[in-house]
Amino acid sequence: MNDMEIMQDALASQKHISSVYNTYSSECVNQQLKNDFLKILQEEQNIESDVFCDMQKRGWYAPAAAQADMINQTKTKFENISTEL
Repeated sequence: MNDMEIMQDALASQKHISSVYNTYSSECVNQQLKNDFLKILQEEQNIESDVFCDMQKRGWYAPAAAQADMINQTKTKFENISTEL
């Protein structure tokens, strides 16, 4: 594996790990354990952000900019969801 592939794997792993800790924290009944999961989640998200930024700096990850109409559609979607609650 070259450096770019290693970083892509690291980013994919961090995304998965963050997803798992997010699920664990949201489904945890014990408050202390929930707090621990949330702390770990934040740490994992920070690592994910570091990997993402490093990949961007190297030109290995360039997500497309969101188009204004897609931003508005997403905003409307979540506004509608929040009013349904």
